[in-house]
Amino acid sequence: MIPTLNEEKGIGKTIDSINRAYFAKNNWNLEVIIIDGDSKDKTREIAKGKGAKIIIDKRKGYGRAYKTGLPQASGDIIVTGDADATYPFDRIHEYIQLLIDENLDFITTDRFAELKHESMSVKHRFGNLILATALSILFFIRIRDSQSGMWIFKKSALDKIQPLEDFNDGMPFSEELKLEMFTSKDVKSREIPSALYVREGKAKLQSFSDGWKNLKFLLKKRVTS
Repeated sequence: MIPTLNEEKGIGKTIDSINRAYFAKNNWNLEVIIIDGDSKDKTREIAKGKGAKIIIDKRKGYGRAYKTGLPQASGDIIVTGDADATYPFDRIHEYIQLLIDENLDFITTDRFAELKHESMSVKHRFGNLILATALSILFFIRIRDSQSGMWIFKKSALDKIQPLEDFNDGMPFSEELKLEMFTSKDVKSREIPSALYVREGKAKLQSFSDGWKNLKFLLKKRVTS
């Protein structure tokens, strides 16, 4: 499942990197879902041409896209990531196999384990460190990469946490999902080493403003929970 907004330069490479041969060999059905925020370029056309299911939601927000798309996934296991070719979709078959073999409910990935050259700026690394530290101090959850957008999880795990519509519509969705999964006594969660590749296309993340929103969200969540 991939949220998109004007990602014509990366979406094709992202979908093509999936190891379809492994899926076929293991008799796993593959459903690629794009939740598109009304792209004005060729994102939808490219994705559709590669067999993806397209869901259009013009409402803004990273979290909003997932809140719209997750209930429409038909599979038992969901994998998420960005459309800019930064996440290792070429390894998701390995991550799914780990989820199955270890009987896990939720996996989040640590991009810092294998950062490719120029894949993340120093500013972004520092911001991630601050947010991961805040998550650890405020909620006693030790995750190295609290902002990673690649998760592998059983769809049934969503029934063991707060309702999707209660989640934040914006970037804090990512850390809120991890917070819910790692604090639920009914969910077996783990962070695993992963990687981050160099982005295809123009970045949309606003380093300071998005980071500040995420930090404020954690502080508010701590006070109200």
